[in-house]
Amino acid sequence: MMNGTIDQAGTLRNMREKLDENAAEIQMPTTRVLSITSGKGGVGKTAVVSNIAVALAKQGKKVLVIDADLGLANIDVVLGISPEYNLNHFFNGERSLEEVMVEGPYGLKILPAGSGVQQYTRLDGQLKMRLIDSLDALEEHFDVVLIDTEAGISDNVTYFNVAAQDILVITTPEPTAITDAYALMKLLSTQYHQKRFLLAVNSVRGLDEGLDVFEKLTMVSGRYLDIFIDYLGCIPFDKKMHESVRQQQVMVDLYPDHKVAKSFNALAENLIDTPSDNQAQGTLQFFWKQFLGVGTEAN
Repeated sequence: MMNGTIDQAGTLRNMREKLDENAAEIQMPTTRVLSITSGKGGVGKTAVVSNIAVALAKQGKKVLVIDADLGLANIDVVLGISPEYNLNHFFNGERSLEEVMVEGPYGLKILPAGSGVQQYTRLDGQLKMRLIDSLDALEEHFDVVLIDTEAGISDNVTYFNVAAQDILVITTPEPTAITDAYALMKLLSTQYHQKRFLLAVNSVRGLDEGLDVFEKLTMVSGRYLDIFIDYLGCIPFDKKMHESVRQQQVMVDLYPDHKVAKSFNALAENLIDTPSDNQAQGTLQFFWKQFLGVGTEAN
């Protein structure tokens, strides 16, 4: 029994040394993978994602946006893009991810989803693993991957949130939006063991209103949940946001000197500056092979 224990320890040590050697040889830069999610629709989540993506791309970051609302996609509409293919073509086996991927402003890349098709609103295990393997095989390296989930607490929402390194929850000061944001964090905490959330508050009337939402969520979660919420900032309400959506241009491009655009730029910077939860949050971790530098099988 003792010899078996020694042999096992030696084997593990050799594997660790090999892993270190491979990592040192590859020296692959890390990719920040974030899901942007919300408890309910109508909080401006996709507008936040598109503005953050463009802000990061303007800073020289290589950005990939995955539209994970597989039934009601709209990230391409917000960015004024008309893709020929979407993720439905990938799941059907008709196109590869490279063929589905399109280029947006400042070189950012987008994996657009389909719209009005219910078939993929609940991905099975085989499709999930196929998506991860194909993402893993992408030749192009990205500094940041933003996953725009659908609203609510569906299986796809929980899957993409658990798959990411960090979860950014978008809410507004509306009581129903706050309640649904808490419900989402509660579900991800109690059933999927997520302990850390990033928070941004959209459509605030002032900085104090954003902080008030953060304090409310922190208070109730501290009482009933074992989680930590990291507040990244807020976006002020302004009618120009509706104008930018109508014109299919993001605020950081259409009105770069406006207070809303500056808030999005600050949010993007805070997102990058905030330390990441580098440990995989579950058995489904995007780019886990790239992080490790070896072809280990997923659990």
